[in-house]
Amino acid sequence: MTVIAQIGVGNWGRNLLRNLAAIEGVEVRWAVELSEARRKEIARQYPDTRAVDSPDPVFADPAVECVVLATTAETHYPLAKAALLADKHVYVEKPLTLSSAHARELVELAESRKRTLMVGHLLEYHPAVLKLKDLIQSGELGDLYYVYSQRLNLGQIRADEDAIWSLAPHDISVICFLLEATPVSVSARAGAYVRPEVADVGFVTLTFPGGRVGNVHVSWLDPHKIRRFTVVGSRKMAVFDDMESLEKIRIYDRGADTKVAFSPFGDNVSLRFGDVLIPRIELAEPLALECRHLIDCIRTGKTPRSDGRDGLRVVQVLEAAHRSLAAGGAPVPLP
Repeated sequence: MTVIAQIGVGNWGRNLLRNLAAIEGVEVRWAVELSEARRKEIARQYPDTRAVDSPDPVFADPAVECVVLATTAETHYPLAKAALLADKHVYVEKPLTLSSAHARELVELAESRKRTLMVGHLLEYHPAVLKLKDLIQSGELGDLYYVYSQRLNLGQIRADEDAIWSLAPHDISVICFLLEATPVSVSARAGAYVRPEVADVGFVTLTFPGGRVGNVHVSWLDPHKIRRFTVVGSRKMAVFDDMESLEKIRIYDRGADTKVAFSPFGDNVSLRFGDVLIPRIELAEPLALECRHLIDCIRTGKTPRSDGRDGLRVVQVLEAAHRSLAAGGAPVPLP
C-alpha cells in the first residue's frame, strides 16, 4: 500500500484526488483543504480520507510516503520544502516555484535526500504529445525546424499572475520535451489591456541549439479557444489539436524541397503538397496517466518524466521571458 496525502483540493485538486484515489494499492490518508465546505464534500466522497485544515499532521505522519501539492503557486516552495525535510516524496502542480533559486533549492534538496520530486507538466503525459515525440524520434518528420503552440481563450482573467506564468508552463514544457533540449535564449513580448501590469497576451520565443525555434502564444483575451501545437520538419509537418475530440493528430506530407541544380530564376525550390494522415491514437485521461506514473516512480525509485529539473528549466524560461519583457523584447540567455 502506497500512502499519500494531498494538500489543496480546489477545482483542479478535485481531479487529482479522484485519480489518485482510483489507483489500486493507493491510500489517500490525508486531504488538507482550508474550505470547510470542501472538507465536508471530501468526507462524503472519500470516507477513508481524513480532511483537515492544516498540513502539520501530514508532515508528522511517518506512514505518508508522498505529498501532492495542488495549491497556489506562491505556496509551492514552502510546502514542498517542508515535505522534503520530512522525508516525503513530493508532487507539485505547475509551476514548480515562482523563482529559479527556490526551484533549484528544491531539486538539490530532493536529490540529497533521495526523494522523488515530480512536477505536474500534464501534457508530457498526453498520448497525442507522446505520438508527436515518436514522429520526431522516428525521423518521419525529417530534421526538426521549429515548433509553435497556441493556448488561447476568453475567460479566467487572473489578477495574481499574468497570462505567461498562468498558461505558458505547459507549452514550454512540451516544446522542451519534444526537442529534448534547453533553450539557449528567450525573448518575449506581451500586452496588458484589462489590468495594468498584468499581461493578458504573451508571445514567447525560445531559441535552441542548432537554430531550432519554439514559439508560445498565450492569451485569455481571445475570441477563439485554441489548444494547438504545430511541428514543422524538413520532410513532413504535424499538428496536435487538443480541441478535436478524436482526430487529435494530423500529419501533413508537405514541405519545400531544394533542387540540386541552382536556377538563376529562383525555381530551385519546389513546394510539395502530399496527403494528410490522421493516425489512430489510444486516448486516455492524461491526468490518470500522470498519477499512475507518479506512483510507479515512488514504488520503483525511477526518475519521473517531469522531474524537478524539468520544472526548474520551465521556471528559468519564465524568468527569462520576464527579463526580456523588461528589456523591450531583447533576447535573454539562459544559464
